[in-house]
Amino acid sequence: MEEAIPRHVGIIMDGNGRWANLRGLPRIEGHRQGSQRTKDIINAAADIGVNVLTLYAFSIENWKRPQPEVYTLMELLDFYLKTEITNIFERGISFKVIGDRERLSRDIRELIEYAEDLTGQNTGMRLFIAISYGGRDEILRAARKIAADGRDPSALTEADFEAYLDTAGQVPVDLIIRTGGEKRISNFLIWQAAYAELYFSDTLWPDFSRDEFFLALQSFRRRERRFGAATEKVFF
Repeated sequence: MEEAIPRHVGIIMDGNGRWANLRGLPRIEGHRQGSQRTKDIINAAADIGVNVLTLYAFSIENWKRPQPEVYTLMELLDFYLKTEITNIFERGISFKVIGDRERLSRDIRELIEYAEDLTGQNTGMRLFIAISYGGRDEILRAARKIAADGRDPSALTEADFEAYLDTAGQVPVDLIIRTGGEKRISNFLIWQAAYAELYFSDTLWPDFSRDEFFLALQSFRRRERRFGAATEKVFF
């Protein structure tokens, strides 16, 4: 049975550095072009009726990159928050950052909090940006919060646990898209994507157009999602 539009789409935005290298440009230019592509795809997702969009912008492992690159990525994040939050607000999108914020600078954290407060009452698409994020780290942080609350582990349900995740209250991920040719999920939304459909594109993120995004959604529509159940009679 076809589902028209995935409710929750996650995107691993990969290939900025390689895009720049292929053109003999500094890696940061790939990140700048990727930032523009991010804006285009956010608008496309909102236009077509996606309920939740989660973008993998900066993994917790990315802190291991050369310090100048990390510094420039943080500058781009600062610029993005200052220039794009008005568009996000006016489109009725609600914005939230997921991940370990403690490693971000105070200025970045304050910008994030401002953007979240500004858009918090919006009722349109829910936009999550994963920054300083890792799926294992998220699960570990959730477990620590459960322990700090003194919860009885033997009484926990999946719904109880999900309430402690960064994406608490949101629907599971229906579709994960990864650009850049790699075919792995790289520690992204491990819990939430347990039954997600996967779509891998060879296109590098700065070149990933609205049309290719829509192709990914069309691919999702053709999938038969069984969630572990069989669709035909099984004889033993």
